[in-house]
Amino acid sequence: MKLYHAPGSCSQAIHIVLQETELHAEVIKVDARKHRIEGGADYYDVNELGYVPLLQLDDGSYLREGPVIAQYLADQRPASCLTPSHGTMERYRLLEWLNFLTSEIHKGFIPLLYAVAAGKYVDTAKPKLESRFAWLDKQLSDKPFLMGEVFTIADAYLFALTGWGKATWMKSVYNADIDFTPLVHLQAWYERVRNRTAVQRVLRDEGLSGE
Repeated sequence: MKLYHAPGSCSQAIHIVLQETELHAEVIKVDARKHRIEGGADYYDVNELGYVPLLQLDDGSYLREGPVIAQYLADQRPASCLTPSHGTMERYRLLEWLNFLTSEIHKGFIPLLYAVAAGKYVDTAKPKLESRFAWLDKQLSDKPFLMGEVFTIADAYLFALTGWGKATWMKSVYNADIDFTPLVHLQAWYERVRNRTAVQRVLRDEGLSGE
């Protein structure tokens, strides 16, 4: 397999899942702004949509969209417990989280990351995103991870997205003007995830470990 990803982007979640499952894949870095692959090739020649992550399977076919790729990889290693079993209510709870993160958090960041182009829309988008993170903080007040006691692909996804914010306890490639410092439960969760061995390996590889 080959994973096309940009350090610090949402594809960091897939990079983490790869490390957690110990599945082998060649990780190919993409310049998300220039749409160039390491070595200079045009990324649009690989993915005409131009964004990451993109997973090339061993048969040459592709999987797009981070939540789908994360589920596929986790399902290859059931013992990793990164996803609940198909057909269980817990699996639907995971899907609920993934849809929330995609629609309310991931997309909520876009106006802030492109604030000049977004203009006055930022004045609407920022408070809405802040309210979503405040709600997330409450959800993490009585459990170590989003699904409870077990780290899942939803935590990997949220970790990558949270890295786009602004706080003294994180190092980020992007810098949306969202301050997470007052969110103590989110901060504690972030530290738990960051301290995982697999996540530390990813952060070192992406140049975000602070080392």
